[in-house]
Amino acid sequence: MASLKDTEKLTNELEQLVGQIRSELSDGGVDFDKLVSMSDELSEHADNLAETFNTINDALMERLGQAKSGAARAGRQTQSKAESVKSASGS
Repeated sequence: MASLKDTEKLTNELEQLVGQIRSELSDGGVDFDKLVSMSDELSEHADNLAETFNTINDALMERLGQAKSGAARAGRQTQSKAESVKSASGS
């Protein structure tokens, strides 16, 4: 599973690519083919970062859903036991 460490690595790669694009733009002799290539690579890295965040979010939401359904199930079982005890005692 993806982790926040993975996102940190991807973010660092994005920063490096942005730095390369800035450098290419500020050098004066702009190579548009190179800029297109670097921009494509930047886009791919950004997509990977978004996918990683989405994977982490999905995993967290799934765990949250499991915790909520487990708590709800436990609450229903407790209520059912209380009702059984109540009816057995004749109240």
